[in-house]
Amino acid sequence: MAGVFSRVLSSWTNIMSVIGVGTVATGLLLNQYQVSAGTGVRKLYPPSAEYPDLRKHQNCMASHLTPAMYAKLCDKRTPGGYTLDQAIQTGVDNPGHPFIKTVGCVAGDEESYEVFADLFDPVIKERHNGYDPRTMTHTTDLDASKIRSGVFDERYVLSSRVRTGRCIRGLSLPPACTRAERREVERVVVDALNGLRGEMAGQYFSLANMTDQEQQQLIDDHFLFDKPVSPLLTCAGMARDWPDARGIWHNHQKTFLVWVNEEDHTRVISMEKGGNMKRVFERFCHGLLEVERLIKEKGWEFMWNKRLGYILTCPSNLGTGLRAGVHVNLPRLAKDPRFNQILDSLRLQKRGTGGVDSATTGTTFDISNLDRLGRSEVQLVQSVIDGVNYLIECEKRLERGQSITIPAPTVRK
Repeated sequence: MAGVFSRVLSSWTNIMSVIGVGTVATGLLLNQYQVSAGTGVRKLYPPSAEYPDLRKHQNCMASHLTPAMYAKLCDKRTPGGYTLDQAIQTGVDNPGHPFIKTVGCVAGDEESYEVFADLFDPVIKERHNGYDPRTMTHTTDLDASKIRSGVFDERYVLSSRVRTGRCIRGLSLPPACTRAERREVERVVVDALNGLRGEMAGQYFSLANMTDQEQQQLIDDHFLFDKPVSPLLTCAGMARDWPDARGIWHNHQKTFLVWVNEEDHTRVISMEKGGNMKRVFERFCHGLLEVERLIKEKGWEFMWNKRLGYILTCPSNLGTGLRAGVHVNLPRLAKDPRFNQILDSLRLQKRGTGGVDSATTGTTFDISNLDRLGRSEVQLVQSVIDGVNYLIECEKRLERGQSITIPAPTVRK
């Protein structure tokens, strides 16, 4: 193959000489090509020519990636071969989001956060309320007994849910993993889940092998994750080879779920109808610790470090990876012009009940914690409990024709 490329370039040299182009110009042309056996011919341009047009972009990546930073990082690769251009592609293709400011970059492996730290660190600091990964450390706390007042008024709260992600150290993340790595993730995780007992015992359903009846049942239960259609995910490379090595595991009560190889290696979810957030969090902690124990018994471990906590694909989920949320109906507060200010002061965010890309139409919202990193799981769940209780109290006061106030902003503890 190398001989073929050499002959092609030699022919171009002869042609250039025949038409009167000097050796300097010929050398400039040939220097634009890099030739190696088996890799083909790749045209090379300076970083300034490759720098993306971010003038109309509103995501965090676009706020921090400068031409100088791009020039410094664009030729670097992680040990797994992941590049800066791969990391930022989703943010280049998606300038903004109609409801929340997106991150605009993803990691392809654990090492991405070190190799491209010049970009990831300021993005993390912006997304996580000033958390500086260069000087601060993260704390994990899965002791659900510390939760206070964890049962909501079910006239307002329709369902409660806590989720997080966990990824297996040594294997590439979904934006960059090979087919073999993805299948290895499935094997390791399912092997561990099969060891769960008692309330956690359940069954794994492979998307590739699922029957029509099983698929319909999971759709009816609102458990099934389908092939990603959000451009935030597809542009990051997370839909490759679908549905190879993807699946859903749930316990027999269908209150504890694990998604395999969606946005992260695993998504761990505890959920139930009604407002008992304390019970949901207790199940979440117990199940998550059991899964981690079984993973370690097989010689594997989750990605984690003291600066970033648990390592996940999107920088927005670093730290705890935790999103504690409720579907809550607030017909009067939804119409109050102070609603968004109240949410901001409580460090809460609202989404539509259909997920991250759904509009917040009507008066029922998915309310969850905005922070992930720098505060423990217990602190975040407690902040959601306290905040949602305040929202419900505001709704009740508006029902009685009384005034409401915007609380003082939540301060990092």
